[in-house]
Amino acid sequence: MNWILNLLSLAWKQLVRHRLRTGLTVLGVASGMFLFTTVETMQHSLSSATQTTAADTTLVVYRENRFCPSTSRLPEHYADEIKTIPGVREVVPIQVVVNNCGASLDVITFRGVPEGKLTSYAPEIEVIEGSLDEWNRRSDGALLGEVFAKRRGLSPGDRFDAAGVTVHVSGVIRSPFPQDNNVAYVDLAFLQQASNSGLGVVTQFNVRVNSSDDLKPVAEAIDARFHSDQQPTNTRPEKAFFAETASELIELIGFTRWLGIGAVLAVGGLVANAVLLIVRGRVKENAVLQTLGYPGKAIAWLVMSEGGILGLLGGALGVAFATGFLAWQSFTLGNEGQTLAIQPDAPVIMTGLAASLLLGLLASLWPAWRAMRQPIVESLKG
Repeated sequence: MNWILNLLSLAWKQLVRHRLRTGLTVLGVASGMFLFTTVETMQHSLSSATQTTAADTTLVVYRENRFCPSTSRLPEHYADEIKTIPGVREVVPIQVVVNNCGASLDVITFRGVPEGKLTSYAPEIEVIEGSLDEWNRRSDGALLGEVFAKRRGLSPGDRFDAAGVTVHVSGVIRSPFPQDNNVAYVDLAFLQQASNSGLGVVTQFNVRVNSSDDLKPVAEAIDARFHSDQQPTNTRPEKAFFAETASELIELIGFTRWLGIGAVLAVGGLVANAVLLIVRGRVKENAVLQTLGYPGKAIAWLVMSEGGILGLLGGALGVAFATGFLAWQSFTLGNEGQTLAIQPDAPVIMTGLAASLLLGLLASLWPAWRAMRQPIVESLKG
């Protein structure tokens, strides 16, 4: 263990001796890792929003062959019939109004829920500003997700207008689910009137079933029940619904994977070039170390340690900048009424740090092998 610490200490001293070269390399690595972390955050956010797990028990009942909320119109009385289907625990009619159905970076989404149903529809929400009681008292009250409120600079007591709907901000909420943090919850009857959709007509039904095993049979039973009606339905698990309706968004984010790969290759090439220059400029010093008793493997580990430190320092800086930037800007991507929050989390941060360290070590393999194989006599003569 002592020899490892000694090599790391020596590698750090070698890097500090050349501050300008080290600083420029670290900044270059940071730029690449900034892009890599941003892409990984988008990929991870998309994965969390679309991958169904055993804990998911929510179905979304939508109008068949409809995607944008403005085109999905279902009779509210469908809820009474859905409740009678075995396996259904709860049915909540939802009215959704958005300012833009296309792919956009700034989507405003209103969700209208029936009076007294918010806590059962989204039991995980926590009011962090304002009052839930005031929201219940005011017909035009709105509870904003904290990301939504931060992006728009809104706080309790403010009024704002979007998509033809004017509301009073009654409070700001926080939820472990990104979707809840990016919408405005309002009263169902108020939103139906404000959006001119008409009373008794909703966009969708959120159906909670008893267990994840009931998702498929309940979905089939709902669609079979309304198959011959004037407004047939298409019922899917909540995350599958997101994956289908936001297909353009998924394709767009899928393309960013190539940007992440490009960033990784650029970081690897930058570190390899920097370490190779270090080895070429320190031929005599390495030969002296070997003369003093350092074996070739120790020289190789010394070179790899310098590459690892360069990668880790640049990676930490790039990950920190990307995390702070995304948290500050609170980016959201929206498509056809579905919103995706681009929020970094612990797994993405750890992936970025691990990737930068690994890239630094891998990029140093060839320079380390050259340093280890260099004959002592030729190095001293050079």
